[in-house]
Amino acid sequence: MRNILKNRTALSTVVTTLIILVVSVLLAGVVTYFAINVTSTRVQEENLHLTKQHVWHNTTVAQAALMIVNTGGRDVVIDKIAVRGQDCAWGNVWYLVSATTPTTDFEFNTTIADGSGAPYTNAATNIVLPSGKTLSVYVNSPDSISVNDIGLTVAISVFSAQAIYYKETNIQAAV
Repeated sequence: MRNILKNRTALSTVVTTLIILVVSVLLAGVVTYFAINVTSTRVQEENLHLTKQHVWHNTTVAQAALMIVNTGGRDVVIDKIAVRGQDCAWGNVWYLVSATTPTTDFEFNTTIADGSGAPYTNAATNIVLPSGKTLSVYVNSPDSISVNDIGLTVAISVFSAQAIYYKETNIQAAV
């Protein structure tokens, strides 16, 4: 016991090791926190809000409508739109990009149903939706929608590079 009290370096080795261990753990924690902070502030996320979804059918044609608002911090490319699990051909998709969100609800649009589409643009390929903008979409003749489906629930899916956005709605009779 006397030798331990006289030997001053016995405890200093343990204390030094503990100090080095604590400092290295704190340094690793600070570096990790800094790395997470830098990467999370520089990454802008994709976020789309789907609303005002409708699917109509009259005696001759079906039509779907949907409003997409890009609330994320980056532009989004819409790769595909599907109604009831069936991909919609771009030739049947009509869209309008606007800076403001329309306050009125969508109605069955006869100008788009007959192919004229004014003021909407016919989609030839993927649709680019800039950040903060609103996209109004009409789909003519979505596959597998018939007059016998009125009252049933169907899904509308919007596909982008990073996510699939999904909404459900009831098929309505167009008058």
